[in-house]
Amino acid sequence: MPMESIWSYAAESGHLAGADLTGCDVVAEDGTIGHVDRQAEHFGMPHLVVDTGVWVFGRSVLVPVGVVRGVDAETRTVKLNCTRAEVKAAPRFRTDSETMDREYLASVGDYYHRLPPRESSAI
Repeated sequence: MPMESIWSYAAESGHLAGADLTGCDVVAEDGTIGHVDRQAEHFGMPHLVVDTGVWVFGRSVLVPVGVVRGVDAETRTVKLNCTRAEVKAAPRFRTDSETMDREYLASVGDYYHRLPPRESSAI
């Protein structure tokens, strides 16, 4: 996967431009990780901030939209093309200001870009 595609929804994901995903459940390949707290796009790097609730000790994680393999508007579910452990191992998201930090976003993009390739299939 080219690096820039980590910051773009896959054509087959079912995501509609401008759709508000706030509040959608977020599901990795092996289970739920939380819900979309907010969406952001800084420096041409669109991403989701996911509230993990108690799963990762109440912290949030930042997920580039290229990791989204499917969006189901009816069930308000976003499915990711990675595992819970891979999300948990991503560069730690500590403060909202990091969504505006080009170096932090690049490190997150690099981490997800280096994950083993998977077959992408829509929901």
